[in-house]
Amino acid sequence: MRRAILVRAPLLLTLSAATVVAVGQAGSPAWQTGASSGPAAAPPPLTVHADRRYLVGPGGQPFLYLSDTAWELFHRPNREQVRAYLELRAKQKFTVIHAVALAEVEGVSVPNAYGDLPLVDKDPARPAVTPGANPKNAGEYDYWDNVDYVVDEINRLGMYVAFLPTWGRWLGVNQPRDERIITAQNAQAYGEFLGKRYGKKSIIWVLGGDRTGQAFEEVWRAMAKGIVIGISGREDYDAALMTYHPGGGNTSATWFHDDRWLDFNMQQTGHGPAATSKPWEKIAADYGRTPVKPVIEGEPLYEDHPIGFVRGVRQNGFSSDNHVRQRAYWTLFAGAAGVAYGHHSVWQMYAPGLRPINGPLYFWEEAIHRPGAAQMQHVRTLMESRPMLTRVPDQSLVADALDGPERIQAIRGADHVFIYTGAGIAFTVNMGKISGPRVRAYWYNPRNGTSTELGEFENSGTREFKPQYEGLGSDWVLVLDDGSKAYQAPGRLVAAPPPVQ
Repeated sequence: MRRAILVRAPLLLTLSAATVVAVGQAGSPAWQTGASSGPAAAPPPLTVHADRRYLVGPGGQPFLYLSDTAWELFHRPNREQVRAYLELRAKQKFTVIHAVALAEVEGVSVPNAYGDLPLVDKDPARPAVTPGANPKNAGEYDYWDNVDYVVDEINRLGMYVAFLPTWGRWLGVNQPRDERIITAQNAQAYGEFLGKRYGKKSIIWVLGGDRTGQAFEEVWRAMAKGIVIGISGREDYDAALMTYHPGGGNTSATWFHDDRWLDFNMQQTGHGPAATSKPWEKIAADYGRTPVKPVIEGEPLYEDHPIGFVRGVRQNGFSSDNHVRQRAYWTLFAGAAGVAYGHHSVWQMYAPGLRPINGPLYFWEEAIHRPGAAQMQHVRTLMESRPMLTRVPDQSLVADALDGPERIQAIRGADHVFIYTGAGIAFTVNMGKISGPRVRAYWYNPRNGTSTELGEFENSGTREFKPQYEGLGSDWVLVLDDGSKAYQAPGRLVAAPPPVQ
């Protein structure tokens, strides 16, 4: 991970609650908000906070990893499509965009929108680069020039690139032998090329690519070594912020938790039903590992995805915005330092004339407007509304946490509590877990980012809280604040609805 902007640990540890709250309540710091025009100006480097739970930016300001998954972004769309997509995601307050240099869907054999391939003869040690970079001159504008454009657009808009050098397919993992393009012999050279070219951009390096690390550990280690050598000229793993994207139901910690290059763990809790995938358990397992490292939910259930890869509506059906909200709040409240959103049509950039993968319901340029993506900004609003860096998961707050789609998940700081009910189920809170003799309570609405005030209560004993409605799509976050604090309502305050008759 980068150390250049890391402030001394005592300063980070003594960051006042008032300072962090001011950031959250006044809106995001300038380096996270992006811009709609002007030259590329990459946001500053990120690093791991001193307590090893969260990512931070300049001066120790908390950074929420809130990403959209656009795996084929470097490969399939043209520049105009890229710009329209990224400007929408910036307006929706995403902070990270996932994209893959050697894309999964025939990324080394089918040219990009401009007729270019990334490699000469599918050799990672021979990137297909040409002199010049004029997009109006096909002889100059090569595949990597287009990747440059996408990276710069993401950075210009104040977002970071979760940059995957390759999909795991191209190591030959679970693929025919002729797809074993990246090997232990050429991975370092490919990594050096990428590190030299993109080392000064606002990049979060993500190795892996939806595959196991088992039996391929040395290939990934060689690539990580190459990236940092490309950036710094030596094997300096402080030169890059780096993780690993595993296959479904797995974590980077299985193979690389103790590796120096792995700054934080990444989970893929997967696309199955909540009752079987139990993402809160997977996040909690990584949260509890030593040495301590942050954990990011890098691939939960996508929106409009066949649940468990079963497309029949009489079986599991397709996911909705309700499901992606659940995954986001469950994982963040279980201790994740960030979460990915994804849409089943967008990750593959599905368009007319392309082969559909696992039954996408929309073309991607329509799917980017689906409701789940717009609702992710409300996750960020809530998480940034109270001090984030001292927040810890605490299920002892809830008398009965339940399980599956009715899961109740809780997290708290020293002076506030967030409790998520995934299906509007009433629950009983064990009070007295935060400061103050009295608490001020709100219901926060994950669907529209509004909140309703419930009043003040004694901070002792137990108290039941019951949402107005129950069932899938009626998820809520209970917010409890130390009543002596001057916190504003999370999100836009609205009047409480009339009681159910």
